[in-house]
This record gives sequence, C-alpha cells and structure tokens, in this order.
Amino acid sequence: MTILIFFILIMLFLLSVPIAFSIGLTTIIAAVFTSVPLIRLPQSMFASLDSYTLMALPFFILAGKIMELGGISQKLVQFANSFLGHIRGGLSIVAIFACMFFSAISGSGLATVVAIGGIMIPIMVKMGYDRNFSSSLIAAGGVIGGIIPPSLPLLVYAVIAGVSVGQLFIAGIIPGILIGLSLIILSYIICLKNGYGDTREGTKSFKDIWMSFKDSYLALIMPFIVLGGIYGGIFTPTEAAVIAVVYGFIISAFVYKEISFHDIRMILHSTVITTSVIGLIIASASFFSLWLTLERVPHSLAEAFNNVNFSPLVTILIINLFLLILGTFMDAPSATIITVPILLPLVKAIGIDPVHFGIIMVVNLSIGGLTPPLGVQLFIAAQVGKTKFESLLKPVLPFILILIIDLLLITFLPQISSGISSSFI
Repeated sequence: MTILIFFILIMLFLLSVPIAFSIGLTTIIAAVFTSVPLIRLPQSMFASLDSYTLMALPFFILAGKIMELGGISQKLVQFANSFLGHIRGGLSIVAIFACMFFSAISGSGLATVVAIGGIMIPIMVKMGYDRNFSSSLIAAGGVIGGIIPPSLPLLVYAVIAGVSVGQLFIAGIIPGILIGLSLIILSYIICLKNGYGDTREGTKSFKDIWMSFKDSYLALIMPFIVLGGIYGGIFTPTEAAVIAVVYGFIISAFVYKEISFHDIRMILHSTVITTSVIGLIIASASFFSLWLTLERVPHSLAEAFNNVNFSPLVTILIINLFLLILGTFMDAPSATIITVPILLPLVKAIGIDPVHFGIIMVVNLSIGGLTPPLGVQLFIAAQVGKTKFESLLKPVLPFILILIIDLLLITFLPQISSGISSSFI
C-alpha cells in the first residue's frame, strides 16, 4: 500500500499538479485506505503553521522583495566594482561577491539571481563577457542564496526537523563562503582562458572607492545588523526578519528613494502569494508526515538500509544522489518539507548530526536548481540575461562540477558546517 501511495504522489508531480494539492490528495487517499482519522488532517495542518519560528518566513520573503526593488543590490554591485571592475575577469568576481552579500540579506536564491543578474549581466556583456557565461555565472551564484543565512530553505528545514534556527544559520556561514570562493576562482580562470572582460576602464582612485563606499555603506551594514543581532543573542530570527523589513524599507524608500507607494502594493502582493504557496505546502505535508510516522515508513527505510549492510559512507552517498536528482524537479523548500520526515531518522541512525544534514540537504537541493529539467535558477537567469535556456547548459557545467566538489567536502568534512556553530552552543 505504501508503494502505491508513493506511486500516486509521483504521478501527480509528473502531471504538474501543484505540490500542495498533490501531497494533500495523496495523503487523503492514504488515510482512507489505512484507517487514519481524517479529523486529524485539519488539526495537523493548523498545528504545523502555528509556529513562532515560522513567522520569520513571510518577513524574510518581504525583506527580499524590498531589497530586490529598493536599489540595495545596485549599491552593493557598485561598491564591489570600484575594487575589482578594472581587472580582467574582475566583473565575474564582483558578481559572486554581490551574490554573497545579497544572499545575506534576502535569503533567497531566486531573488539573488533576479536582483544581481538584472544589474550585472548587461554590464558584463557591455564589458566583453560572453552573455551565456555571464548568465550561467549568476545562476550559479544564486545557489549561495539558499545557504548563506538568513536562508529560507534552512529556515524551513529548521521548522520541519525541530532544530535551532540560530545554530543552523551559523552552520551555513562557512559552507556559503566556501561555495562563493570556489565560484570566484573558477570564474576567474575561465575569464583568463577566454579573454573575457574589458580592462580599459583603469584602476579606481582611493577617492572613487571612498565615494562608492559612502554611497553604499547603509546597504553593506545590513547583513551585519541582521545576522549580528541573531548570533549575538540580541533578537530572535523572527525578530531579525522584522528588523530586516523595517530597515530595508527605510533605506530603500527614504534614502535611496527607489521604492514608490505603487511598488509597495506589488511587493506585498508578491509576498502574500509566495508565503501562501509555501504555507499550504507545509500544512499539506504535515499530515503526510504524520501518516508516514504512523505507517513507520522512516523506521522501515532505516531497517532496510541496515539489512543490506550499507556502510554510513555508501548511505550518505545514496542520499546525496537522491537529493541531487530530486532538486532537479522540485524547489528546495518543497523538497525539504517532503523528505525530512523520511530521511532524518535514517541519517540520525548512521550518526550524522541533524544540523550538519540540514546543510547537506540544502546544498544538494540548491545545486538542483541549476540542472534540467526544472532548473528554476537557470530558467530565471536565461530570462534575465535575455538568452535561451538551452544555451546555458554547456557553460553552466563547470559550475555544477565545482559545486558538487564543494558538496562532497561539506558532506565528509562536517567541521566545515559544525565548527563555528559548536562554538556558539
């Protein structure tokens, strides 16, 4: 019966039925045929959303929308460009640095691709960079948005897995920096090899750099305000999300003057839609998780792995492969909600820390955003870069390869994600 239920769920996914409805319908069918009381459906859905931690989700989404339209991303790019824009391949480094800083504000890979790509890709093309390379680079940089805190996928994982949001955010810092630096090195090598970039602009003077800093420092200090407050114990992640919204709105509307009252309506409308979709998925998945628990599916899966005598090494490699494939079909928050109840007991049984596994899962699923058939970040980058999706498949391959190497390092060197977080416990 369990196999049939999963078959129905997969078929609904393949038929492009919305994820929340696919999970909900499948769970109702499962409940009917396994005598699980349907009265527990609304109770489970309400309980899953009745979370103080989860309140941070809409505020971080709202903050990301404000940053996207409020001129903050443009200021970050201008400041980074004042340092590196004059050297060959410098704009590729600027693009990744901008993705890292914007990720530390928005928490969203897609928002990072849209905000930074909309600014950087036209500049890079004008300065002699290949359009397809530039678009692929921004798409790869968007992976950082799901890892460097405050990260929406990490927040969702924390709620579903019942782990500390603060500890998980801290654990994402070094992996995010590792991925950013590896992308910088790779992009610089590619630029040197292909001669990308126009170096005629010349080195910026100290005065130019200082003027750029003065123009952008309010944007630069925002990640330190939000993340420093969380790690310093000054406020909770939920309170930090509200502070990010208020600070971002004040800077965007009254200092940079990039947001009008007309934009506010559009920002709120987009935030409500995004939050509603994620909330409905979480609510639907909660009853699905309950059914999995009652049917002892995670326990049975763990026993199956034990019976075939897979080593912990082979087990985590299989899980990595599964998550990479899943990420090509499904966005990170949705995949996290569905798979955590199944995989978490299994990884605990082989001795993997839930915080470490959260980083492994989000990195896997974020890489999936670069790969067909879904490849949402790649599709968005193609639209922003005004090129074809299929034209990005070849130039994005080196970035996918280096990201997989990063994933293996994060998986088998847990100190990368747990080293800093353990010092904050």
